[in-house]
Amino acid sequence: MVRLITDAELVGSSVVANNTMNRERGLSGVNSYARELGFDPAQYLLGCGGAAPAWLDLCSGEGRAMVEAARRLPAGAVLTGVDLVGPLAPPPDADALPGLRLVTAALADWAPRRSYDLITCVHGLHYLGDQLGVITRAAGWLVPDGRFTAHFDPESVRWADGSSAARAVVAALRAAGFEYRARRHLLVLEAGPNYTGQPAVASHYRAHC
Repeated sequence: MVRLITDAELVGSSVVANNTMNRERGLSGVNSYARELGFDPAQYLLGCGGAAPAWLDLCSGEGRAMVEAARRLPAGAVLTGVDLVGPLAPPPDADALPGLRLVTAALADWAPRRSYDLITCVHGLHYLGDQLGVITRAAGWLVPDGRFTAHFDPESVRWADGSSAARAVVAALRAAGFEYRARRHLLVLEAGPNYTGQPAVASHYRAHC
């Protein structure tokens, strides 16, 4: 019998309050967003046009990638990072980066007040209880031609009895317009122990006829 826990129990668990995933990752280089996502977020935002490109990063850790991007993007850029633990200290030049905001919050209780050109979640979905709920909500936070990109392991999504819902979930996501890139475990939406080797959360769902 699978014992399910509440969101409150989940966010207080040692699996979710994990300090080894995504804490130190930078924007480019060996341990970087560019390597994990297959593109440089700052370069993508510069190609969006306009003076105020916007990036939302879910499970942003220390926010180092966002800090580096804020230094490269125009002054009007908006960068928001959300993490359960949050950065241990603000960047030393925080006052010079007015468009950067690093929020400490649980994603189950948080929602933005604006739309974003780019939304990312690097190795973070598998620490959330309702992964599909967050994916659905995040898709609604995009501008009409925005991009959502996140690491996603379909095998971490289960039916209420513990059996795998991976095939059904991938089919449903593709039907909704998402692309799943299995080799890199990436879920992409162009609007308009798991594979990481770390402890993770399995999301359980009840089928409705």
